Amino acid sequence: DEPLMDELRAIKAEVKPTEVLMVVDAMTGQDAVNSASSFHQALELTGTILTKLDGDTRGGAALSIRAVTGTPIKFIGVGEKLDALEVFHPDRMASRILGMGDVLSLVERAEQTFDAKQAATLQKKLKAQTFSLEDFRDQLRQIRGMGPLEQLVGMIPGLSRLKGLPDSTAQEGELKRVEAIIDSMTPGERQRPEILNGSRRKRIAAGSGTSVADVNRLLKQFADMQKMMRQLMQAGKGGRLPRQMPFPLR
Repeated sequence: DEPLMDELRAIKAEVKPTEVLMVVDAMTGQDAVNSASSFHQALELTGTILTKLDGDTRGGAALSIRAVTGTPIKFIGVGEKLDALEVFHPDRMASRILGMGDVLSLVERAEQTFDAKQAATLQKKLKAQTFSLEDFRDQLRQIRGMGPLEQLVGMIPGLSRLKGLPDSTAQEGELKRVEAIIDSMTPGERQRPEILNGSRRKRIAAGSGTSVADVNRLLKQFADMQKMMRQLMQAGKGGRLPRQMPFPLR
């Protein structure tokens, strides 16, 4: 649209910006490359921001845009929130394009998401065997705060190519369902799940949009997890592993 391009040229001449960045949708492929080329000819771009890299795209357009414009890709968007804007690292993008994962970005994201003080508090609760459903929910939120599971799986070398891996979209839905169930409990119920009788479980199921069976399943899994942690703590004190785990480790 030439009239709009003229407007952009006029704005640039008046404002004299230090940076002219173009935001490019990584999922549009060759169209993104063509657009970047046109805007660069008109405005002399200083860089590009590549978005929607939290999807299943590998970001191959990044190489083409860099070649066509001769300008660097400065940031990438990996989500919808403000903190989902990351500095672009070409070596990590190369690994992603080749399907080799991106462990460094995964580590950085974990460091940004998990609080050291909270981790120390959690460790104390685990040792004291006071880990509650509320603590469990907070941990789930931190994990989900790192980004979509599909994206996290893609950052681990070779994991996305494994056969028989659980569907990450279904797993994401399961995490949301668990969080909704715990949110529907009172603070007292989260601290003492043993008080959850039949009527309370019906209320929680109705409040979370799930079934009583879903509530029962979560409570059993949490009880199994607590039992396993107690056994591991006891084994750590005695220098041996428990003979039987409460559920298969696979």
